[in-house]
Amino acid sequence: MDVCQSGFANLDSGVGVYAPDAESYTMFAPLFNPIIEDYHGGFKSTDKHPASSFGDLSTLGNLDPEGAFVISTRVRCGRSLQGYPFNPCLTEAQYKEMEEKISSTLSSLTDELKGTYYPLTGMSKDVQQKLIDDHFLFKEG
Repeated sequence: MDVCQSGFANLDSGVGVYAPDAESYTMFAPLFNPIIEDYHGGFKSTDKHPASSFGDLSTLGNLDPEGAFVISTRVRCGRSLQGYPFNPCLTEAQYKEMEEKISSTLSSLTDELKGTYYPLTGMSKDVQQKLIDDHFLFKEG
């Protein structure tokens, strides 16, 4: 039920099935693999992601020193933190524990890495709508 719960609750969902934990990709492979292949344009279960190599990061300079092209950037953390189930199976206590770990880590960033953390609860409707309009936050529902 965890695999399709979101699809039942959100009929406008583009996919409707989500893995509640890493093991689900194996357990429900006959369901997930064709969906993943179709969604990602032919990425089969036998395919592998290329190795991550960004080269020598110490040589990476400011890509837009005049500020003419880069308006903003964002880092997206999606769905998983080692030691916790995926979103559909998280308890409220686990959500709060994860949020504390992540927000305290983000709050320790300085200089050009410093940003604004927006908790999902407690923000004004105006801020929430602005984040939705700017594609930083999913719509309600």
